[in-house]
Amino acid sequence: MKRHTTNYKNTLIEIAEDCPVQQSEIPPIKRNKTLANIQYEMISVNPYKFTSDEVMLECFMLKNKLPKSEKTTAEKEFFSQGQPCFRSSALAKRYGFGVHNDSEGKIALLPRESEKYENLIKDETVIKVKAMRSKRAK
Repeated sequence: MKRHTTNYKNTLIEIAEDCPVQQSEIPPIKRNKTLANIQYEMISVNPYKFTSDEVMLECFMLKNKLPKSEKTTAEKEFFSQGQPCFRSSALAKRYGFGVHNDSEGKIALLPRESEKYENLIKDETVIKVKAMRSKRAK
């Protein structure tokens, strides 16, 4: 069975063109934690520790209330089909964070106003892909 992945290497997922904020914002917690809340909490305190696949799998397990003992089974099921990557994350679409994937595929969040984000935008050795737009272009 083929295993799909959401991982990139040496890539910056740029903030969506229609992102509504000029300065990055931490996703607010409302009644329940959203996917953006879980992703932000996991990555912001652990930059370059996890790959996109690791974060997406953890989010899947938390949202579905799966115990750690089912991780191997959940991983096989989750990656047996293509999954949305961080290009579709609200962090890059709505909250103003770029997602940098280093040469090992480990990720970090970069606020749009940060010097590191600007430097990576200008770095010609880094692959750039845009986050998906929230609305269709007219």
